[in-house]
Amino acid sequence: MEDIIELYSKEYSEKYPVINMDEQPFQRLSDTKEFLPVKKGSIKKEDHEYKRHGTACIFMFTEALQGWRKVTVRKRRTSIDWANEIEKLLVDDYPNAEVVTLISDNLNTHTIASLYKAFPPKRARELAQRLDMRHTPKHGSWLNIAECELSVLTRQCLCKRIPTIEELQKIVAQWHEDRNNRQKGVDWRFTNEDARIKLKSLYPKIQLSQTQC
Repeated sequence: MEDIIELYSKEYSEKYPVINMDEQPFQRLSDTKEFLPVKKGSIKKEDHEYKRHGTACIFMFTEALQGWRKVTVRKRRTSIDWANEIEKLLVDDYPNAEVVTLISDNLNTHTIASLYKAFPPKRARELAQRLDMRHTPKHGSWLNIAECELSVLTRQCLCKRIPTIEELQKIVAQWHEDRNNRQKGVDWRFTNEDARIKLKSLYPKIQLSQTQC
């Protein structure tokens, strides 16, 4: 926990950016019938019956200090999918960064090993050398700023039935472009000193002897 919080206190560096990433599944649904046009002043109603079209996975990357985020959609969330997203992050989004610090949860695909599953060893090593992986602690997903961004995206755009991956991709692309243009950043103020007071129950209890006192 303190490792992640300390990262958030560092100043912006173009060569050593700090990026948060998270992902979430999305169930693709459609209505089973066409609805009548909504009358003026009336609330749109939705039938409880729907049709499933499979799932998709939404990947969120965000750099809080720059007010930047990118959202992509894939059919699956395998280690290969994650590795391909990391390659695009390093090559397309941050080509000039020497090392990207990537904060994520402990999902089994969020490891350097996934790069070796997706690419030849030489290429995987090249990417791994530019990636500094930091994982949030178990039950500590609140530390991941990308999870907050996913929550905003879900509330603003995904509270409806979306049947196709193409439509989902279009919606999330419009959302992150608009949010980037408005430069919505994150002002993280929770410090390690705050954590040691407010979350003191999480710390080990150390009883000092009289000689140590």
